[in-house]
Amino acid sequence: MTFRGLKVALLACAGVGAVIATTGGANAGGFAIREQSAYGQGSSFAGIAAGGSLSSMFWNPATMTQFGGIQSEAVVSVILPYSANTPTGGTLFGVFGGTGNIAEDAVVPSSYFSYQINPALWVGLSVNAPYGLSVKFPDQWAGRDYGSGESHLRTYNATPSLAYRVNDWISIGAGVQIQYGDAALSRGFTGGGLAEVASISGHGWGYGFTAGATLTPTPTTTIGIGYRSAVNQKIDGNFQAGGGALTLASTASTTINMPDTVSVGIRQRLDPQWTLLGTVEWTNWSRIGTSTVSGPPVPPLPAGALNLPFQYKDGWFFSAGAEYMWNERLTLRAGAGYEKSPITDDVRIPILPDNDRYWLSAGGTYKLTPKISFDLAYSHIFVKSTPIDISATSGNPWFLTSGVTYTGTIASHIDIVSVGLKYRFDDPAPEPKKGYFKAK
Repeated sequence: MTFRGLKVALLACAGVGAVIATTGGANAGGFAIREQSAYGQGSSFAGIAAGGSLSSMFWNPATMTQFGGIQSEAVVSVILPYSANTPTGGTLFGVFGGTGNIAEDAVVPSSYFSYQINPALWVGLSVNAPYGLSVKFPDQWAGRDYGSGESHLRTYNATPSLAYRVNDWISIGAGVQIQYGDAALSRGFTGGGLAEVASISGHGWGYGFTAGATLTPTPTTTIGIGYRSAVNQKIDGNFQAGGGALTLASTASTTINMPDTVSVGIRQRLDPQWTLLGTVEWTNWSRIGTSTVSGPPVPPLPAGALNLPFQYKDGWFFSAGAEYMWNERLTLRAGAGYEKSPITDDVRIPILPDNDRYWLSAGGTYKLTPKISFDLAYSHIFVKSTPIDISATSGNPWFLTSGVTYTGTIASHIDIVSVGLKYRFDDPAPEPKKGYFKAK
């Protein structure tokens, strides 16, 4: 790497740090945040693991080999969720009511940088917020024992990566995930003695890796497969429980076993204008299990209060879409998707109200100059009507031996607007007159 290249890389990384510092929590499928690419957002992420934009490296680091020279991409997604609770029964039903919108808006930035060292080798860096949650409940509502006050999860993940072009058919890539997490969970305890409200908060680090490959079996077909490993997110902090003038406090720690993900994407060009896109993605949410909070015992709490029994199933995501090159400057795209939630009726609580969902998306890319282009995308997510049943008879593991039950429904939907800026630092090389395999 030349001195100029190193300087450019350092400047890009500094810009990434400034962007990621503004990240807030988000409400997404499970509590993963899919909104890492304005380009991908426009097609409901159909084909994203097969490339098309530098931000594809979040799903598959091998896609870096599609982008020659020194390139960067910055993305900001504004997530506007709605989630309101309507109680239908339980211990406090009739004493307290439901809630308005408990889901908080979020701004989720991400940033990408790649540097082509030689015709076969690339180095890159992505910075993302891959998991997030931000909800705020009133203290006095019918489900307060399963969500009261503010709860959040925020993660910040840096992934330095390498990609290697084996030949015109195959590229491979790998990276290392370095993740910082900050979390807080708050809930009430009716009849819990002194523990009228309890909260756990803390932060910590987790580590993992990424890997992937792209295959180009024909000049018009690109297939990508990407893997993001599991990250065991450490959280070290404090536990507080109190009622009235008395508050009990202690140190606390836990580990949240985040899932690993496999993404498969395909891009099939039909003619110079039309390209079909498809994605299948599996997320190993079943590994999350139960997170046990360790620390000194707090006697007023009901038994099991310091367990976080997520107990999710695996998640699936399917999407299909298309791109249309309107002219040399403007490309339009659209897509639809279906997401099978990892959170089932058996384990759902108000803090994590996710359910199966349907995606509709549209977007486009405008090439301002040979070095600068912009992405803009919009998605609306329809979330199925979501039941909650927390009682001894339901078997929901979040039910506490204090005997406080809650049943209800949640109405949810999500709107997302994403914008992206792509910039190439060096001058693009002249395009070859023959051959399909060329860096974009």
